Formats: sequence, C-alpha cells, structure tokens
Amino acid sequence: MKIATFNINGVKARIGALSDWLAASKPDVALLQEIKSIDENFPREHFEDMGYIVETHGQKGFNGVAILSKIPLEDVTRGLPGDEDDPQARWIEATVMGDTPVRVCGLYLPNGNPVTLNDDGSPVEGGKYAYKLNWMERLYQRAQHLLNDEMPALMAGDYNIIPQPEDAKRPEAWREDALHRLPSRAAFRRIQNLGFTEAFRATTLGEGHYSFWDYQAGAWERNDGIRIDHFLLTPQCADLLSGCWIESEVRGREKPSDHVPVWVDLAA
Repeated sequence: MKIATFNINGVKARIGALSDWLAASKPDVALLQEIKSIDENFPREHFEDMGYIVETHGQKGFNGVAILSKIPLEDVTRGLPGDEDDPQARWIEATVMGDTPVRVCGLYLPNGNPVTLNDDGSPVEGGKYAYKLNWMERLYQRAQHLLNDEMPALMAGDYNIIPQPEDAKRPEAWREDALHRLPSRAAFRRIQNLGFTEAFRATTLGEGHYSFWDYQAGAWERNDGIRIDHFLLTPQCADLLSGCWIESEVRGREKPSDHVPVWVDLAA
C-alpha cells in the first residue's frame, strides 16, 4: 500500500498539476492538505472518475484536508478531538481496508506565526502561536488513543514543524520562527516519544532533504528548503514499513505547490 501526503495549496488552483501527479505516480491513498474549498465545491466527481474514493473536511478559502483512496474506507471522522468549537478544518481520518487495515490520519498543523509572547516568554493567549501549541496538545491526546487501539495507524501531513537543524538549508534563519522554535520541536518530540516512528528518518539520514520551498527568492533553484511534511507511525504500522521517500522533482513542474509529496510504502 503506497500512501502519499501532499499539501497542494489549493485544489482549484492546482487541479491540473494534482491530476497529472495522481495519474503518473498512482498513490493508493493520497492525504491532501490546504484544499481551500468547502466540501460542496470540491471537484469530487473529477477524482472519482480517476478511480478514487473521496472524503473531505473543507473550509472556505483556507485550510481543508482530504483523503483520496483507491481502497475502500471505513469509519471516516472529521476534526481533531478536544475542542468542539474549533472552526478550522485541519484533521480527517479513516480506516483503509487493505489486506491489513490501517488507520490513516491526515493533518494540517497550524503554522503558528507570528509568534507573540508575554513578558515571561509564554505564548499570548488567543495568538496564533498559542493556538499551534494547544492544537499539538490535542494531537498528543489523539496520538495516545491511536496507540491504545493497538492497530496499524499513522498520522501524516503538513506538520509545520522543522524537527532538527539538518531539516533546513539555513536553520539559523528559522530559529525564532514558529516552525522551529524549541517549544514547537519539543511538542513534536513529545508526541514521537510516545512510541511513534518518524518514517523518513527511520529510512534516510543526513541533511539536504526537504519537502517545502518558498515561492520567493529562487528558493527552489537554490535548494533553500525545509522538511515539514512527516509521517508518524504506530509500532504496528512501523512493522509494515518498507520505504519512505520525498518526491522532490514535483516542485519543478508547471504551476507547482510549494510543497511536494512524501510517501510511505506499507506491506498492508
């Protein structure tokens, strides 16, 4: 089972590029972020005609996540538990009914910028950075439940987290950014330390591996990137892992997203 996560940066703006990628790369399951469309306006029939089951959790003009699957899905749920009043569409999950069922959770973690702090260094309540860290606390709680279920499961998507300095071409430029501040990285590591495997680093070491390049200042041409799109696997899912890679060449195609797909291959 080949599963890809891909922040597409607008399904309407990139429907051609997304369709070409699906046709060429043929993921069994694609977890999409930043669809920027309400559910009713998502081009469902277009992707169904390509052979995909389509599930969305959309929001007008912002955010939004989706699952496209060639394999039947069961028990689809929307919204990260822990705050019923949260209006932002950032979480969708379902069980992919392959030979071995796998619970897949697609996420678009808050960016968190600008970072606004109190005099004591704590995040200002109601600010974007406080929302990011609070969302990560909810993610921690959901991660615990996934582990307790003891079935193969993964949480994948745009985490907006640069885990280590080697995951940025210029880590010093990101030191005080919400993506790389110590509290952000610590929250990510706290989730991972519950017992999750970060799939890419389980298979690939070293610097120079990125999944995002800004549109500005020739970042792609200079390979001035960051790695912020990740797969976290439960132990049962990690046992099925046979590969993980970044499809970086997609960034050089016509009208690309600023992100590229990241893949896992599971023996499921």
